[in-house]
This record gives sequence, C-alpha cells and structure tokens, in this order.
Amino acid sequence: MKLNIFKVVFLLIPLLFFMSCKKDTTKQEPVEATMTAESQKANDFFQKIFDTYVDNNPEFQTRLGIKKDYDKWNDDSPASDERDYKINKEALQWIKDSINPELLDEATKLSYDLFKQQLENDIEDYKYRLYNYPVNQMYGAQSRKPAFLINMHRIDSIADAEAYISRLNGFTDSFSQLIENLKEREEKGIIPPKFVFDKVIQDSKNILVGKPFDNSKESGTLLADFESKVSKLEIDEEKKSELIKKAEEALINVVKPAYEKLIAFATEQQKRATTDDGAWKFPEGEAFYNNALKRTTTTNMTADEIHQFGLSEVKRIHGEMNTIKEKVGFKGSLQEFFTFMKTDKQFYYPDTDKGREEYLAKAVHIIDSMKTRLDELFIVKPKEDIIVKRVETFREKSAGKAFYQRPAADGSRPGIYYANLYDINAMPTYQMEALAYHEGIPGHHMQLAIQQELENIPMFRKFGGYTAYTEGWGLYSEFIPKEMGFYSDPYSDFGRLAMELWRACRLVVDTGIHAKKWTRQQGIEYYTSNTPNAESDAVKMVERHIVMPSQATAYKIGMNKILELRKAAKEKLGDNFDIREYHDVVLTNGAVPLNVLEDMVNEWIESKSKS
Repeated sequence: MKLNIFKVVFLLIPLLFFMSCKKDTTKQEPVEATMTAESQKANDFFQKIFDTYVDNNPEFQTRLGIKKDYDKWNDDSPASDERDYKINKEALQWIKDSINPELLDEATKLSYDLFKQQLENDIEDYKYRLYNYPVNQMYGAQSRKPAFLINMHRIDSIADAEAYISRLNGFTDSFSQLIENLKEREEKGIIPPKFVFDKVIQDSKNILVGKPFDNSKESGTLLADFESKVSKLEIDEEKKSELIKKAEEALINVVKPAYEKLIAFATEQQKRATTDDGAWKFPEGEAFYNNALKRTTTTNMTADEIHQFGLSEVKRIHGEMNTIKEKVGFKGSLQEFFTFMKTDKQFYYPDTDKGREEYLAKAVHIIDSMKTRLDELFIVKPKEDIIVKRVETFREKSAGKAFYQRPAADGSRPGIYYANLYDINAMPTYQMEALAYHEGIPGHHMQLAIQQELENIPMFRKFGGYTAYTEGWGLYSEFIPKEMGFYSDPYSDFGRLAMELWRACRLVVDTGIHAKKWTRQQGIEYYTSNTPNAESDAVKMVERHIVMPSQATAYKIGMNKILELRKAAKEKLGDNFDIREYHDVVLTNGAVPLNVLEDMVNEWIESKSKS
C-alpha cells in the first residue's frame, strides 16, 4: 500500500458526551460497551493495515526509526503496486463487511470515514499509477536515494554500518527496477520532458565524483557521509578501516555501474523525449489532471476556476505592492520596482562561503525570535526542536529553494528547515522572514511535529497528510507574523507579499501548463513578468509544475480556506474569539481535507457560542 493511504485525520473525542443526557445507566452501559468494542475493532484494523505498510516499506521503517529491514530498499516493482492494490481492495471490503459505523465513537467514526474514502480513492487512482516520472529534478530516485542515506540512515553500531553497505550493494537491483519502471511508462506514452534528463544525468554524475571514483583527495558524497558516521563509533580503528574499505568496494563495484546504466538509459530516452510539458499529453491526460486537482485541493474546483482565482489574487497583491512601493518612495512602475528588488545589492548576501554562513545565521535568528512569541499563538506546541541546514551540494543545483523535513518519530532527529544557497541571488534578504516562517515556525514544523506527537490516535493519522491543508497552513503561517508586528521593514513586508504572489501565480501557471497547453517558456515568462523573483526561481518553479501536476495549487487554496474560516469564527464569536484556540482546532486534530476542517471549525464555533 502506498503512503497516501495515510492521508487521514484526527479529531478529538468530545469530552463528557453523555453528561448532558440523563439516561438509565443499566441501559446505557451495554450501549457504551458495544461502542467501545466496535471502535477498538476498527482501530485494531487501522493499526494492522499500518503495520502491513510498514512491513512492506523498509525506507519508511527507517524514517520511523525502526531498524528491522535496515539493509533493504523498497520494492518498487509493478508486482508491489499490484500487491498494494490487492491490499486496498481487501481492506475496503473488510471494513464494509465487518464494521458497523453507527456503533463507533465519534473519533473512530471520523477515522473510518476518511480511511474508507482514501481506500476508495487509491483504488480508483490505480489506473493512474504510471502517471509520474520516477526520475525528475524534484524527488527522483537518482538524488533521493543518496539523500536518504545521508539524512535518514543513522550509524549507531557496526550492524548499522553493515546495513548501510548492504544498501549500497542494493543499488544494482534498485536501479534495475527504476529503469524497468521508466520503460513501462514509455510503453504507455509517458516520458519526462526533454529538459528533465539533463538534470537527472547531472545529479547522477555528481554522485560519482571524488574518492573512490577518481583520484581526488576528497571523498565523494556517499563515502564522506559513511566515513563521518563511522568515525563517531566507539570501535577500534582497524574495524573502522575495514568497514570503510567495504563501503568503497560497494561504491566502485555496485553504485558506480548502477549510475552508469541509469545515465546511459537516460541519455537514450532523452532522444525520444519531446518539449510537450503538460499532463494533457498523457493518455486521458485531461481526466488525470482534473482528478489530480481534486485530490490535491480536496475541493471540487475546476481547472478554470482555479486559474481565474489565481488571476484575481495576482491583481489584488499587485495593488498592495504598489502601496509599499509608494511608501518607500520609489519612483517608477511596479515592474521597475520589481527590477530594483531583483538587482539592488542591498538585498543579497555576498556570493561567498561567508555570505552563505551569514544567511544561515540570520535564518536561525528569525526562527529563534519567533520561538519567543509562540505562546501568543498556540496552546499546544511541539516537543521536538528545529534546526536550519543548507541543502547538500550534490543536489542543490536541482532542488527547490527551501523545504522542511519532519523530526524522526523516535526523537533521534529534529525537524530541519533546508535553505538552498546554490544561487545566493535567488535568496533575497527581504524574503527570509516569510521563508523561515513557512518552512519552520509557525509553519510546517508546528503542524507536522504536533501531528506526529498526537497521542491516542491511529498511527496512519500521525504520518498522513493532505497537501492543501499542510501547504495552506504553511502559507497562512507567512501571514500570521504580520499581525504580531513582524515584517517591520517595508521591504520585508514586500517580501511576504512576493511570496504570496508567487503562490497566486502558481494557480495560474499550473493550470496554464496542464489544462491550457502553455509551454514551459510561457510559464517562465508569466512568473518573470508578474513577480520580483529571480529568473532562476521561475525556471525551477515551472519545471516543478511540469513534473508534479496540481501539487502547487494546494498552497493558495488551503490558505484561503483557513483565512475564510478564521474570519467567519471572528464574526460569529466576537470578543469570545481566541486565536490560540482557533489554531489548536486547526492543528491538534491532524491533517484533514478542507471540507472536514470547515466542519470542525463550525463545531468549535457552535460549542464556544453555547459556553
């Protein structure tokens, strides 16, 4: 079963549900006992399905801190897809036949509804299982596997080091599967656009640089990681040398030829690729994209409705930017102001190692400053901390400008805010606050760490997610600090608006490429004409749209719903509205579809109105 089976939610059981009703306890007790038993049966099944998923996915085990299959990679063969499809169908049939939803407590009933809906979606979406690119510049296997070893595979013992070496030796089978998957998609007419291949090939070549692949004095990416981790083990130097030698042999004899085969295949497939970028080029591409939008936004908005909403938001934000332009006394058009913001050196750190160190230090300061104000916004806060880290050099050229990695479930690793400093001129200082708030706190770290730390809920709720909810919260988190007095520098407030503008443009460009047959260049020109971002930003964003249809529409749709619900709550509750309680309703129930979030907020409003 693929991970999206866990895109479900958590809703706290309303306390003292029966206290307001005086009933005969002799009659009530059997009803409560039956409800408890049925709920337990359902939750036991949820756990069973989760455990099955974990058992079938060694990489997810590692993410959870489990070392059961620490020496293995996931099975990505067509047979594994068929296995998961069968599990989904059997699971759906079981809950229909074996669980009476009318006998479930409220929290378990919600779990049941969402679990059932996701099973139905997964089964329906099985026909689209090949509608993706296993190699791409965002999350392709060529960079994902090394990043996984570096960031996820801890070495706390000799056994862990040997498991790392086994995973290196597993590159042969893993990359053979990868190439077969690429061939299977090509047979269906699904080939990555031509531009993708140069990035995939370059990522692959980057792994084969340094010791033991050449005569460099410096170790390559994977060997350096292995050496660093093994050096910290409290074992004799002879054993350390033995382990490092085994890793070098695996890199030379397995990893190198695996990458060379992938490079050779990608080079050949690139010759057959086209410059058609949108999902419309797929078999039944229009139906696939409409379905993708529905899954991503958890709404029924059409591509055209999303496109038009994006255009209207771009216009509104341009108006607010003009106000700031006038405030700082800039003489000229908004486009000229964009050029000024793009090019004036005052807004950029030096393109040096020291400049990058200064950027990271400033990002840490921004997050630390927000930490001191969290009590104003939240009642519940995450236990795990967050750190700031630069994107690793081997993948920084193709990776996004910033992203977040949630803490390890076992507490062994904090949350990480990654900043991509490959192109320092794409990371202006006036966007630093908004980026840190989105990826760090009060953004993804608050939402994902809290969700993961929730107690007394099924495991699949802790590790699932709905993109519109998660990214909607991230974008909403860029806005909250303005209400707290942050963004005091008008240029920084302009940066906040620039970030929101960027997400509004995403609505336009994603639907433009996949539903209106825009070219890659049209998308790039829309961004450069309507935003102050660097052209390199625009190129990366458009290329992200292309390989991840619909994903980028989630941000603005989700933020809009969270703001809309907050506004309604304020209007109905007046002085009784508490922003901390509202945020707890949004966060302490886990990730949910937007329609479920609306129901929860309305229930909270009703309960507050009665109190």
